[in-house]
Amino acid sequence: MIPVWVYFVVAGIIVSAFMAVKTGRDERKVENDMIEQEGEVYMKRLEEARDEKKSEHERSLGV
Repeated sequence: MIPVWVYFVVAGIIVSAFMAVKTGRDERKVENDMIEQEGEVYMKRLEEARDEKKSEHERSLGV
């Protein structure tokens, strides 16, 4: 007969593995959200710079 503490150890290993997977997924989601947000800020800056350059070019042409 297997001692009761062995069942507790196996259950602990299973719970620990589950929590590790869950935490990994949550961290990946947060990281992807942060990367996406940084990308949006970068694209906004690029668009503003492009618009500014275009308006400067139009002013230099006298349009």
